[in-house]
Amino acid sequence: MMIQSFGWQSVQFLFHGLVWTVGLSLCTFVGGGIFGLLFAIARSLGPNWLRALVAGYIQLVQATPLLIVVFLSYYGLSFLGFYFPPLAAAAISLTIYATAFLADIWRGCIEAIPRTQWEAADALALSPFQRLRYVILPQAFQISLGPTVGFMVQIVKNTSVTALIGFVELTRAGQLLNNMTFQPFHVFLTVAAMYFVVCYPLSWWSEKLKERKHAGTAH
Repeated sequence: MMIQSFGWQSVQFLFHGLVWTVGLSLCTFVGGGIFGLLFAIARSLGPNWLRALVAGYIQLVQATPLLIVVFLSYYGLSFLGFYFPPLAAAAISLTIYATAFLADIWRGCIEAIPRTQWEAADALALSPFQRLRYVILPQAFQISLGPTVGFMVQIVKNTSVTALIGFVELTRAGQLLNNMTFQPFHVFLTVAAMYFVVCYPLSWWSEKLKERKHAGTAH
């Protein structure tokens, strides 16, 4: 086996993994966002049986390590006759994970809207859909911006778990490159730098959104 040196081609290989990491993160956020919003509304405004069902799902997923969810999506479903390639299994498992956490975040934001706002919407004779669309959700959206952007950082970092099912995102690309170069310091320092470049701006943005919200509340 020929040992390669760490150079520009190595950085390009890692950058290709970073592209897959970002792509998987975006797919996860979109899928988790759609289901998370539906689950948040169901838990806040649905009938008691639906609230209990959604709450049970959220508690189950949040109490389960993400790695187990990934393994169940990739290995477990194959025993039931459903085979998913690593990309699909990664997207499914991370969407399940993101749905539970986003639903909890957004449910809290919906319930944080003062009762007077709900009463004002009722006084205007708005339908339940109009009440959500024009009064409640726009205000909840403003509250949720900081925590939601902060959770996006967790999504990006947690994509690294999918390396264990063979999906070649940034962490898996680093593992493969380390096996070819035997230069772990160079490889994983570059991997860490790439994660930092993606995650730090999101963390900074999340803090700024929270500060802006607190400043607005203070006024």
